[in-house]
Amino acid sequence: MSASRRPFAAGVTTLLVLAALGCAKREPPSGGPPDIIPPRILSSAPDSGAARVPPDVLLSITFTEAMEPRSTEESVALAPRTEILKRRWKGRTLSLVLAERLRPDHTYTLFVGGTARDRHGNPMGRGATIVFSTRDSFPHGRIAGEIEARGLEAQGVAMWCYEAAGGRVPDSTARDFDALGLAGEQGRFRVDGLDVPGRYRLWAFADLNNNHSFEPLTDVLAAVDTLIELTPGRPVIDSLRVRLVNPHAPGSVRGAVLDSLVDSLGVMRVVAESEKDTTRHVAAVADTDGTFELQLDAGAWRLRAFRDLDRNETWQPDEERASDRLLLRIEPAGDIVDLKLRLRRGPGGP
Repeated sequence: MSASRRPFAAGVTTLLVLAALGCAKREPPSGGPPDIIPPRILSSAPDSGAARVPPDVLLSITFTEAMEPRSTEESVALAPRTEILKRRWKGRTLSLVLAERLRPDHTYTLFVGGTARDRHGNPMGRGATIVFSTRDSFPHGRIAGEIEARGLEAQGVAMWCYEAAGGRVPDSTARDFDALGLAGEQGRFRVDGLDVPGRYRLWAFADLNNNHSFEPLTDVLAAVDTLIELTPGRPVIDSLRVRLVNPHAPGSVRGAVLDSLVDSLGVMRVVAESEKDTTRHVAAVADTDGTFELQLDAGAWRLRAFRDLDRNETWQPDEERASDRLLLRIEPAGDIVDLKLRLRRGPGGP
């Protein structure tokens, strides 16, 4: 990538997974059924993949239907970071007047976040990117693939792309990535407009709290452990698979309580106690067939099932039958299935 090209500057999910701007009420259009169809981008100027875009271009986006101005305007941005001076509407078309001219020999990405809404409150759901260049020819390098997400939705996850030679790591406040893509349906993503030859590293970013920056306690920012090299003989990588786990997501525990006495008195409860904080408990009532499900934060937990005869939600060791306590380690977004807890024949036990 040429030295004159400065890094992109828009906040990935910062721009792509933007916060919902209030609960818009869906209302039926006059004389017809409710509108529940998400809006889409019909066309743009310039088109995605365009080259020789003039530096004083007037950017525009035309949607398939009339849009709610505020949510749509706030979901649109340009990278590298370029100030949008004015936003103007004419019917379904939004035009953008830039505060400065586009730089020569640069590739830009225009973003529309998935929270852009139509007049009836339907969000786009998945965002869109429009990539164009002021160069004489559009850079033909591309990295594409699929995100396998656990504990979060893959749609809306942004892929930050960095030139490997720079050795940089993400700084969401600086928004210093060199290119980016946005995952759509089935987690498919594509990063276009990359120079060839070139070596790149990817980071996946999900703005789960929708505050437009990376917050370690709530968001997900993870490196892809693959150095990607684009060459004249292989300018496109289109089968990259990225596994992304939300470290804040609870794990699921599913199983059954086995009761050889087939006792129908009281209710069957399953209680999990945190090893880290023994005052913290999560409980579930098993179904009539003994099956149960718990959602537990990552960490160590001890599980016990007991027959709650007096329904006071507390185990009485001298009166109520229970299973042995079982120690489990829960992984973020993990899934433990077919767990078996067997009740003892008589009350008591450790």
